[in-house]
Amino acid sequence: MKENHKLIESKTLDETLHQSSFYPGLNLYVLPRPGYQKKYAVYSTRFGSIDNRFRVEPENEITELPDGVAHFLEHKLFEDERGNVFDRFAALGASPNAFTSFTQTSYLFSCTSNFEQSLNHLLDFVQEPYFTEQTVQKEQGIIGQEIQMYQDHPHWRVFFNLLEGLYQQHPVRNDIAGTAESIAQITPDLLYRCYKTFYHPSNMALFVIGDLNPSQVARQVEENLAGRNYQALGEIVRLFPEEPAEINRKRSEQELVVSEPIMFLGFKDPVVEKLQGRDLMRREILMELILDIIFGSSEQFYNDLYRDNLIDENFGAEYTAEINYGYTMIGGETRDPEKLCERIMDEIAEIRNTGIRAEQFERHRRKILGGYIRRFNSLEFIANNFLAYHFRGTELFELPSILHEIKLGDAVSLLEENLDPALHTVSLVKPPEEE
Repeated sequence: MKENHKLIESKTLDETLHQSSFYPGLNLYVLPRPGYQKKYAVYSTRFGSIDNRFRVEPENEITELPDGVAHFLEHKLFEDERGNVFDRFAALGASPNAFTSFTQTSYLFSCTSNFEQSLNHLLDFVQEPYFTEQTVQKEQGIIGQEIQMYQDHPHWRVFFNLLEGLYQQHPVRNDIAGTAESIAQITPDLLYRCYKTFYHPSNMALFVIGDLNPSQVARQVEENLAGRNYQALGEIVRLFPEEPAEINRKRSEQELVVSEPIMFLGFKDPVVEKLQGRDLMRREILMELILDIIFGSSEQFYNDLYRDNLIDENFGAEYTAEINYGYTMIGGETRDPEKLCERIMDEIAEIRNTGIRAEQFERHRRKILGGYIRRFNSLEFIANNFLAYHFRGTELFELPSILHEIKLGDAVSLLEENLDPALHTVSLVKPPEEE
């Protein structure tokens, strides 16, 4: 097994990242942090809930999955012929976890000692699937209960009701865990088919950070991979339905047990599906800057809303950018959702009309850069975000240079293009009406 090695340097952060690549395509990233007691590793695959229709080159056969397979597979890997994986990590004093998003699945652990043994456990259980009819049926019951629980979770429901309002066809509108009906269709054969495709090393990446020797970590990973007899895999072609430009519906309302209504405005991004790599990251940074200019806690509008008791400290605005979808989400808990919605739409219209001041642009650009640098104190932030950007075709370390490159005119142009009132939806969860 041949290893290729290179260094990725960030002058802004004074960091040097070590990248090693192993046949048949696994990328390992090691970021040394001398003197840090804690160590953290995350092993990720580019397989999320939206990847439910695909084929593998040169095959023409298309595989269609029921909703929830990526999340189900994540759960099942923690159980093998030797029992529960969590117990083996606990015996080493390590803390494991995992998560599934729309676009990836990640397995991770943190520890202060026994790093080498813990890393071997991580590599082993992720690369050694074990599915039977009995264990799959057992998991269907467990995840079915989890799905039911989230049906009554107000913040979960307001979020997915928002996505259902924005998207007509794209699978991002579907719950990551699936439905009771969809997971009932999952079989061991289906799980093995997905595992063979998406858990191939060429579709995965490993990030390790802490007081570690990059060469030693690379040798350990190479030795772990050496005996597994991987063969090259063709390109995974992800197939998505054609998403209309228009939103699905203007408004969603649901009654749940909440102390105050929860309201979110969502805006569909009309362009993001055409962008990848650095261009996508640039758009994300610009939108984050724009939203902070309009809705940031240092701005007058935020303080006016707070003074008028329309928001609390959890109010916020965020933008999500992936290779084939993007959206903006604004809101939080509020005593008067109709008034808050009106005020937000009026403020967006006002700033689209008057533009962004140069002073605002520079101040918020410095704020974002400062926040980025501060977050590099978190090992979890670095590892998880690096791999998320890696799967989008760019690198986390590029963010400072992009921030320095962007101009006020770039933000003004994007503001004119995005946050289109015609592409917005409202999602509201409110207390049941008294009879």
